[in-house]
Amino acid sequence: MSSKYDIIIIGSGLGGLECGAILSKEGYNVCVLEKNALFGGCFQTYSRKGHLLDTGIHYVGSLDEGQVLNQCFHYFGIWNQLRLQRLDEDAFDQIRYNGTDYHYAMGYPRFVDTLAQAFPQEREAIGRYAEQLQAVGNLIGVEHLKQGIIAQRGIDYFCTPAAGLIADLTANPTLQNVLAGSGLLYGGLRERSSFYEHAMINHSYIEGAYRFVDGSMQVPLELIRTIRAHGGTVRNRSEVTRIIVEEERVKGVLVDGEERLESRFVISDMHPCRTLDTLDKCRSIKHAYTSRIHSLENTYGIFTLYLVMKERSLPYRNQNLYLHGADEVWYDKERGMGRTAHCMISMQASSTESEYASVVSILTPMYIDELSAWKDTLPEQRGESYQAFKRRKAEQLLHFLKGQGVDFGPYIAEMYSSTPLSYRDYTGTEEGSAYGIIKDYHCPQIGFVSTRSKLPNLFHTGQNLNVHGALGVTLTALLTCAEFVGGEYLAKKIGNA
Repeated sequence: MSSKYDIIIIGSGLGGLECGAILSKEGYNVCVLEKNALFGGCFQTYSRKGHLLDTGIHYVGSLDEGQVLNQCFHYFGIWNQLRLQRLDEDAFDQIRYNGTDYHYAMGYPRFVDTLAQAFPQEREAIGRYAEQLQAVGNLIGVEHLKQGIIAQRGIDYFCTPAAGLIADLTANPTLQNVLAGSGLLYGGLRERSSFYEHAMINHSYIEGAYRFVDGSMQVPLELIRTIRAHGGTVRNRSEVTRIIVEEERVKGVLVDGEERLESRFVISDMHPCRTLDTLDKCRSIKHAYTSRIHSLENTYGIFTLYLVMKERSLPYRNQNLYLHGADEVWYDKERGMGRTAHCMISMQASSTESEYASVVSILTPMYIDELSAWKDTLPEQRGESYQAFKRRKAEQLLHFLKGQGVDFGPYIAEMYSSTPLSYRDYTGTEEGSAYGIIKDYHCPQIGFVSTRSKLPNLFHTGQNLNVHGALGVTLTALLTCAEFVGGEYLAKKIGNA
């Protein structure tokens, strides 16, 4: 016995759910399948002893009225249901480098003025940097959507090194590091990262940075309500173990090895490697293509330490703090493996307590290589050695913080942690990568994965295609759905929502 749908979407990450919301609104009979108990991918929020812990989304940008993510959320029909808090305009991000704090302010005039106070001789360079960010950020926008354009091409910026362009703008090494100080947002690597991803993400936050109040999980839950309200199906605990191909067309999927679901189209929100591994062998997918996709490198993962604070003990800060204890802010795998030199601190916003922090998340880069001893294990079955490793890593991180002038010790009630293995198993990211496939400025085309696959009715979506993050994944979802309803039509519908 099999069920028949227009479109099956594999994975309930942001991209999968946004595709489901768009296409169900446009009249398609959609079914979204999620292998885990929780929906949402990196937007998951899980609970520990009554405390909400966000998995991967700690703040989002472009959410002020008239900005593109705000407009998309209006179109999805979820904006009025979201609980959001705008971050500190004067310092939504604080960069601590060489023991000195530097502030990123919201809005470009304030952003330039604030940094120029710390670097008065560099005002012109900071202004030029801001112009470059805007040049990239303005490749997308509500006005473009109203004209029927989802995004203008920015390949030149994909071919431009982030570190190189910053160095061209200023010879001041401290300012160079400060401008690159939030690189952990996109898995920044000095020798690889493009200015496109650096600028698109930083521009988004300078436009309008917000935190979710009571967790980021509200976004996937509201998208699911939209899908179901338009007749769609969303299922958890339903792992797609096979994408069925017959006569060089996808015919549907096999769920948990036994339930056959048929569809006219399939959209995969999985990593392209996982999609190919799940796909039936067929002539259309050449060995050379499969080898290329499997050879692509992924960004580093994240070790996250969650600190549950003693009640009303630590004042809440409406900003994020980036700490750097190395000569430069770019993460270096060879020097960074096994040690802590960079991290980001974010306090979760709560509707029940605004004056004091209840949960503090601390994120630091980690490759899955450090976890090779447990790579073939399952969650909750990794034993005491794994727990001991996490405790050592947590203590190392707290020791690093203390050396940077941040001591949470007196306020901590409990600690929890997650590793790239957690990301791998609960969000489906390859190698526990936080940001998917590396977009290397040396040859960005190699890292691009098209929304179209080599099969005529199989499509891709998600962070591995274009740029990660809420904005990047949303734009990719629009491009994927444009294959079904037309790009100009969809852009104008969203732009005028």
